[in-house]
Amino acid sequence: MPDIPTAAALRPALFLDRDGVLNEDKGYVYRWADFRWIAGARETVAAFNRAGWLVIVVTNQSGVGRGYYREADVHALHAQMAQDLAKVGGRIDAFYHAPHHPDAPMDAYRHPDPPDRKPNPGMILRALSDWPIDKAASILVGDKPSDLEAALRAGVRGVLFPGGDLAVFLAAEALLPAPEVG
Repeated sequence: MPDIPTAAALRPALFLDRDGVLNEDKGYVYRWADFRWIAGARETVAAFNRAGWLVIVVTNQSGVGRGYYREADVHALHAQMAQDLAKVGGRIDAFYHAPHHPDAPMDAYRHPDPPDRKPNPGMILRALSDWPIDKAASILVGDKPSDLEAALRAGVRGVLFPGGDLAVFLAAEALLPAPEVG
């Protein structure tokens, strides 16, 4: 019989869109030299880590399918993000990316309705399958209606980030975990 996590073993997850939530969205960001953290993003990740939440990035990356950059570039950028987050005690537990697009010129990445590409919930559903996540206690923070649609379709609460400082925004929404005591 497989090990099925008990309700007590389940953890809430903070699902985060990448471009526009964790980093400034300058359009098809794939190089560390072009990457700029959103104010409060690293502190937010570290705060959720300390509170025992899983932190999972779910990001559309149609630039791969469009031929602007390679999946290896996406993985390299995510590795750099992880290294930089570690400096402030933060950690992304998993990165999921959707390289497909209906109009991708590359056959390998063309799909009429990519199941992982938001607003479809595929990346979130895979994470829910891969990790012991308490779906009812989890939230997704995105900056576009398609992010919220994916969350809704996956059964996760979605929150629209309007920009600015991510930690300040989540604190104002009463969603930022309390600082550690003691």
